[in-house]
Amino acid sequence: MHVHTHGDHDHGHLHHRHQRADNKKGLLIALLITVGIMLLEFFGGLFTHSLALLSDSGHMLSDAATLFLSFAALWFAVRPPSPRKTYGYYRFEILAALFNGVLLFIISGWIIWEAVLRFFHPARVSSGPMILIAAVGLVANLLSAWALLSKGDVKGNVNLRSAYLHVLGDALGSLGAIAAGVLIYLFSWYYADPLISILVAVLILKGAWGVISHSLHILMEGTPVTVDCDEVDKILRSIPGVINVHDLHVWTITSELDSLSCHLLVEEQFDQQQILQQAIRLIAEHFQIHHTTIQVETEQLQHPELH
Repeated sequence: MHVHTHGDHDHGHLHHRHQRADNKKGLLIALLITVGIMLLEFFGGLFTHSLALLSDSGHMLSDAATLFLSFAALWFAVRPPSPRKTYGYYRFEILAALFNGVLLFIISGWIIWEAVLRFFHPARVSSGPMILIAAVGLVANLLSAWALLSKGDVKGNVNLRSAYLHVLGDALGSLGAIAAGVLIYLFSWYYADPLISILVAVLILKGAWGVISHSLHILMEGTPVTVDCDEVDKILRSIPGVINVHDLHVWTITSELDSLSCHLLVEEQFDQQQILQQAIRLIAEHFQIHHTTIQVETEQLQHPELH
């Protein structure tokens, strides 16, 4: 017996539609703010000869790409499934995150290379305009973070959470540029500019590694971090009539959409439909997984396992 269920389908779809619309609003506000300040810091960095400002504008470029791809992914993911794309286009979000992670690594490499060169040939930096522009960037980053936090589902959506963390990283980059500007203004210590730039680059690399590793984990059908397969097995075995659980798989399709499939070997004298309903309910209650495919088997009828 093979049952496929989505649980509270209509209610879930209505909730996701509203949440998706709010996510789009938050992303669009943050994107517009980020692009505006990115351009300000880029041209301000050229004007003041500040690598810290240029590096922070590079960081904001990567975040603008993240926000744009996240926005595009939300729009693209609503396309209906097709015979050749039976899960639809939800994975576009994950591919966008992976692309952004690679972009972050490239930008970080450029920043570090430029910073090392400046250690040998320090450039004179106009600290006053540098501090002013970085302060504007800091305020804008905090506004972007507020837009994502108040409008979007930062906790539940990996795309939104990644964008939110990147925007907070930008805020730290702006703080770093302000600190470098103050050191240059007070002590004429021009090495502060490349030093702060390297710290910002390391911050970018840390975030990039998290994005890449998480994206690859999803693309490799890895088990969601919120799910313990041993615990799933234990809960399903606790159902009266279940002999064992095998061929258990749990994976993520996209943010807030996990899937589970398994085979349940049950005793013939028990009501198989009742066991199925209990299994579906327990999985939804304990792991918030509403996309389950369960194969019920008896000693006389068993489906081959995946090898």
